[in-house]
Amino acid sequence: MTAPAQPNNPLHGVTLEAMVTALADFYGWDGLGERIPVRCFNVDPSVNSSLRFLRKTPWARDKVEGLYLFMLREQRRRGG
Repeated sequence: MTAPAQPNNPLHGVTLEAMVTALADFYGWDGLGERIPVRCFNVDPSVNSSLRFLRKTPWARDKVEGLYLFMLREQRRRGG
């Protein structure tokens, strides 16, 4: 059985790594740490350390997904 298509879900097919990388590129680690104040974004941040933390911490992953969706809306509003 295959998963149903999700053409209107902007998170469909986006990996957690891609989200963290895009957020760090868009906001910078400092900006990301201000928006989601967790240690993995504020103390010696890296994509790998963030992924380890986020995979074990559902509430933080939810915040990352929410901020990612907000970033996509901001990019569309700005025209790119």
